[in-house]
Amino acid sequence: MEFFKELWTFLRVRKKLWLAPIIIVMVILGGLLVLAQGSVVAPFIYTLF
Repeated sequence: MEFFKELWTFLRVRKKLWLAPIIIVMVILGGLLVLAQGSVVAPFIYTLF
């Protein structure tokens, strides 16, 4: 949790809050790819990219 706290502080202090949605979407998509790598859904997810 320390990493997320430091990241949030960095974004707030440097006035880069517009990066927060981009980071969140990247983390969600990365997690989706990792979780679906060995499943039946994998071919459908890879066609999106």
